[in-house]
Formats: sequence, structure tokens, C-alpha cells
Amino acid sequence: MKKLLFSLFAYLMIWQFATAQDTRYYEMRTYTAHEGKRNDLIMRFQDHTLKLFEKNGIENVAYFIPTDENNNTLTFILAYPDQQSRDVLWNKFANDPEWKAAAKASEANGPLVAKVDQVFMEIAPELSPEIIRWKNEGKRVFELRTYYLHPGRVEAINARFRDYTRELFQKHGMTNVIYWYTVEKDGSQPKLVYLLAHKSEKAAKKSFARFGKDPVWVMVRDRSEETGPIVEKITSVYLKPLPFSPMK
Repeated sequence: MKKLLFSLFAYLMIWQFATAQDTRYYEMRTYTAHEGKRNDLIMRFQDHTLKLFEKNGIENVAYFIPTDENNNTLTFILAYPDQQSRDVLWNKFANDPEWKAAAKASEANGPLVAKVDQVFMEIAPELSPEIIRWKNEGKRVFELRTYYLHPGRVEAINARFRDYTRELFQKHGMTNVIYWYTVEKDGSQPKLVYLLAHKSEKAAKKSFARFGKDPVWVMVRDRSEETGPIVEKITSVYLKPLPFSPMK
């Protein structure tokens, strides 16, 4: 009985958190490792960086590497309480003596990171599931998709995903995990960024093939583009979570 009550309480707390408006400010960072250094980079995150982020008020959301073995990157997602706190908390972390010592020790035989790419994001409130599936629901492959939109077409893509696309994804075996809009430093139009989860990369490709031929999707796509195209370009990368990733 106690276990049942505890489980019910935990579920209610998760539901209350997930359905509240998410005002966090997200940062997605992709590190390209120097040749032969990605394992060292992963170990630095595992042994030091994650706990030092938490120590300095930064939330660890997800840590991934690509399924493509030729892609020598590591992508991770952090969250801050709000946009104003981002630089304050990052600088606090960067100047932490414990971090400086760990970074120096890990690079005794040379630097680990050759390139850093950053994307800042805010939750897409009408698109993200009420309960975001953070924890492991079995072995999954994630797909990170980014939509570059034609000018003035943010509302059109938002409406299409809100009213149709997400449901059609689910119909064809894909799990909607989380949706964001980017925050561009120059104030330009945001991009749509989202994560799907699949049983495998092969299953993902089969699901998208079925989705692309679905008569409902074809009708929705054509009607939504009667006033002009919406999406200029799409990028997609398949990712697998690292063992210490909060999102699995």
C-alpha cells in the first residue's frame, strides 16, 4: 500500500511539473572531439562535468552520441531557470576551481574539443507532450530534427504540428519527446527543433516512410502550403543516449 501511495504521489508530482508552463532556457551544445579523444571527453563528463553543472545550478537534460560511427561528436542539452540566469550560471561553472582542475588534468595529453556549436532554445508550449518522457522506456534511438523555415512561416509550422503532425507521428510508431523553438542571437526567425524516439534507426526510417505516404499527411501538407512553402530545409541526426544521460 505504501509503495502504491508513493508511486501515485511521484506520478502526480511529475504530472504537475510537466503540465506547468516550462520557462526554462535550454542550451544544446555539440562538441566535435579531436581524433581519438571522444572517449576521454565522455569520461570527463561522466566523472566531473555533470556534477559540476549541477553544483553550479545548471540542469543536465540529455547526453548523446550519433549512431553514425564516423561522426565524432557529442551532443548535450542543458537547462537554466531562465534566459537571464544563463550567463551567470555558466560563468560560475567556468570559473569553478574544481572544474578548472578537472579540465586541466583531462587535457594533459592535448585538448579534447576541436569545435563547439551552440543552440539556445525555449520550449514550444503547444507542441511538447504534457509528460515529457525523460527516463528510459526501453532501449531507444533518438532523432534530432531541425526545421529551417521560410520567412514568416513559424505560425504555419506550429499549427501543422499542433493539429496534425504529432498525432500522425504517433500513429506510425514514433514517440514525440520534446519540441523547442530556437532563440537566435540576432533576433532572426526561430527554427523548430525537436526530438523523436524510435525503437531503432531502422524502425525510424520505416515509420517515416509510412508517414510520408499517409493520405491524411499528404492532404494536410498540401492544404497547409496553399499560401506557399513552409519548410526550407530539414536536418536530421540519429542519436543514442550515453549511460549517464538523464534522458534515455
